[in-house]
Amino acid sequence: MLDNYEKFKKDVYVLTKIDLNCYKEKQMRRRIDTLINKNGISSYDAYVDLIKKDKEKFEQFVNFLTINVSEFYRNPEQWKILEGEVFPKLIKTYGKNLKVWSAACSTGDEPYSLVMALSRQIPLANIKVIATDIDKQVLDKARMGLYNEKSIANVPKDLKDKYFKKIGTSYQISDEIKRRVEFKEHNLLKDPYPTGCNLIVCRNVVIYFTEEAKDEIYKKFNQCMTKGGVLFIGSTEQIMNYKELGFVRDKSFFFEKE
Repeated sequence: MLDNYEKFKKDVYVLTKIDLNCYKEKQMRRRIDTLINKNGISSYDAYVDLIKKDKEKFEQFVNFLTINVSEFYRNPEQWKILEGEVFPKLIKTYGKNLKVWSAACSTGDEPYSLVMALSRQIPLANIKVIATDIDKQVLDKARMGLYNEKSIANVPKDLKDKYFKKIGTSYQISDEIKRRVEFKEHNLLKDPYPTGCNLIVCRNVVIYFTEEAKDEIYKKFNQCMTKGGVLFIGSTEQIMNYKELGFVRDKSFFFEKE
């Protein structure tokens, strides 16, 4: 029923600048076909026509395409390593004004977690996190800073009490934390990367990309980091060829630039 996927990929790139060639095709095509069928459409061309005309359907497509699963302090044991070992080492090396990038930040859970975690060791005024994502909708939600109880379940109690206000059944993060994060649209596959990063956090995202695209992203991460800077990846990810890419494996899920 759905055919000419190659043309569809080209059409999508023109509309969104998302290169579907860099994603694992079988997995991504299955997701896209499911969405198209839900909209009662039987061809890729007809779906492209729809998202060209209908802004809401276009945003639904981009949101569906960019898998947004996030929560504060995801995998808490890894955050203990970040706070107890990685942060002190980076602060000792680079001082209090660290350049931190949360790449593919989704709804903001991760960059806000970074600010709160760093606030235990550095004054808030010294903290700045660059947070980027390809999806404008999730960035809007991130800037709003409103989360459900499940999203903040792993936040340490002292930080939850200090930086969240309950509004109905939701939780609003404080403006003093929000002010420390700069949100920007960014496509990991095509846009220029920030430079001089001391810490890059990119977790559970590149698993959706091809091996070639992964290597390219990790190379670019390495190039935009300072010597001794750290890359923090997700628990679903591995970098088997980290030495070839210019990294030293520090601990599980933490890689240091040589």
